[in-house]
Amino acid sequence: MTGREHRRDRLFETFSAVRRRRIPRWVGWPLLALWTYFVFGYFAESAKFHPSPYPEGPWDLQSHFAAEDVWLTTSDGIQIHGWRIGAGPDVEWMTLYLHGNGGNISHRGQHLAAIRKAGSDLLIIDYRGYGKSNGHPTEAGAYLDADAAYAYLKDQGYQSDRIILYGESLGTAMAVDLAARQPCAGVILEAPFTSARAVAAYVLPVIGPLVMSGLETERKIRDVTAPVFVIQGDLDATIPHVLGQQVFEAANEPKLLWTIPGAGHNDIVEVAGREYVERLKQFYAGLNRELETQ
Repeated sequence: MTGREHRRDRLFETFSAVRRRRIPRWVGWPLLALWTYFVFGYFAESAKFHPSPYPEGPWDLQSHFAAEDVWLTTSDGIQIHGWRIGAGPDVEWMTLYLHGNGGNISHRGQHLAAIRKAGSDLLIIDYRGYGKSNGHPTEAGAYLDADAAYAYLKDQGYQSDRIILYGESLGTAMAVDLAARQPCAGVILEAPFTSARAVAAYVLPVIGPLVMSGLETERKIRDVTAPVFVIQGDLDATIPHVLGQQVFEAANEPKLLWTIPGAGHNDIVEVAGREYVERLKQFYAGLNRELETQ
């Protein structure tokens, strides 16, 4: 039995125990309402993460990219796994890729190829509970996982003005949180959203916003001083593109917005085609110009 299943069973056991005791209605109904709220809240929190543990996924992708295994220990003692991929000699940038809520690092082949073609080395990590990483996924834990990856890059000798934080979907919340606290060269946000509550309002109006919280990207991005590049599809059925526009509007200058016509949530790279790599190259080139003027 997984930890998630154990906690779920404990919730139902508690409810059953309350029913058997035949407590007065004036006490029972408020308790039932409170229990219902916590159950919805528990499943709402779980809905943020859909990990695919190893060996799920095309792990032969590692040999295709000649990716080096990286093992990191977070500040709370969880061991997480990632890949470090080189883009060739004389590469100036290191991109830290923070993926979305589904799958694991082995499912990001198209993104990894695009970043490498754009001219950046990269490090991609699996949050706790994903892929080969230990632990159980939580929002607080994912922030610590991103912190560990950033600390690793600094220990490897990368200067903050050469580190780019790249967030995809859920990972945009991790990227913005990290960029709001640590210096970096730039931030790329693919399919970002303002907050978990805002997304829940689209999925389950009224009830969703009451039980969902966290992932406060719109609030945190106001503290990001690095250049921001927002990428989104105008047909995204998972995260309405209006939420990405609101994130863009909340960001400080300099910033760029690229809305891809006909793209949804999971096909942005495919729909954008060659332009995806070219846009990344342009953003990296713009960061070089920023450095030259400092």
